[in-house]
Amino acid sequence: MHPSKKLIGEESWALRGRRIVLGVTGSVACYRSVDLARKLMRRGAEVHVIMSENAAKLISPDLFRWATGNPAMVEFTGDIEHVELAENSHSMIVAPATANTIAKMSVGVADTSVTLTSLTMRGAGKPVGVVPVMHLQLYRSPQVRQGVERLRESGYYVLDPIIEADKAKMPNVEDIAHFVEAITLRGADLAGLNVLVTAGPTREYLDPVRFLTNPSSGRMGVALAMEAYFRGASVSLVHGPLAVRRPSWIRSIPVETTDEYLRAVLEELERGEFQAAILAGAPIDFRFGRRFSFKLDSSEGGLDINLELTPKVVEEVRRRFPNLYLVGFAAETVGSDEELVERAEAKLRKYQLNMIVANNVARRDIGFASKMNEVYIIDEDGRRFHVPKATKVEVARTVLDMVRARVKGR
Repeated sequence: MHPSKKLIGEESWALRGRRIVLGVTGSVACYRSVDLARKLMRRGAEVHVIMSENAAKLISPDLFRWATGNPAMVEFTGDIEHVELAENSHSMIVAPATANTIAKMSVGVADTSVTLTSLTMRGAGKPVGVVPVMHLQLYRSPQVRQGVERLRESGYYVLDPIIEADKAKMPNVEDIAHFVEAITLRGADLAGLNVLVTAGPTREYLDPVRFLTNPSSGRMGVALAMEAYFRGASVSLVHGPLAVRRPSWIRSIPVETTDEYLRAVLEELERGEFQAAILAGAPIDFRFGRRFSFKLDSSEGGLDINLELTPKVVEEVRRRFPNLYLVGFAAETVGSDEELVERAEAKLRKYQLNMIVANNVARRDIGFASKMNEVYIIDEDGRRFHVPKATKVEVARTVLDMVRARVKGR
């Protein structure tokens, strides 16, 4: 075994047994494809790289052989490698995809190894993702925009670039890897679903520089929003201050206090026809009885303060939207799984939830500020499902699988 393959599965086994083709084209951003290949491997995939001739002028195929443990192909031979890849691989991602490559794929021109393989993969019914990367002026040209739309109409999955200054840049490789995971494992199975997701904590201020909050990073809610979006859903994300990247592809409504959080959730739900709301956010339950408009001087001694309850968001959402499929989250500090489930079931009944996701935040290896979680999912029919310790992306995938089955069955 090539030494580089020892990193397969280092982060998770979500892509265990999956063979993924990585197409690399002649963009300066192609150096980031090395990191993408390694990230996919760390999530369990076997990665095979194919390169256009222009890409091979910018970065050596030998580097990809070192990175993946498999030879990178530039020119195909009479062995019809593109057919073998299409038959024996599970998906393909073209990252970066230049304007030239997008134009060719959109009209069926197969004159590079990348375009030929992408067309063959689509013909075999395999998912193909495309990440456009180029100067902004080129990305906004009518021809490129038409090419992108033709790709979508042809069943390609397109992950829009990050727009910064005058560039349409390649997104973070971790986000691209999540995108590849989602389309490889689930495709667009959430197309037609409108879902609202909440993420992150809220803050309740004592004075302009001091506030009450909790350790939530927003990672679980963001993972849910991105997973749903990658799988074809229309997503709105209401979030407090995040310690993780905010997904630029998703409609986002930032808030700070619990009152703002509640107002944003209700206004967003009234704005559209949502089939489900997943309240993974962690609005703080208490606020100061008095807020000061100036910074308090600590040299003046101690301060007696009272705390009062903030609005209960889940309670108000259920009251206003009785027919909405509502998923709540319960972060508990308990001594056993049995107690965790009991508390979650009590909250399920109290707030008339359709589903609740519970985790034990007394543990230091999961939950708040961690990439990992372990949860129990309980639905209104009393069915329990245990998700052993896994990445929050994998937990999000399981939650959305269950929401999809139940919403579409209603």
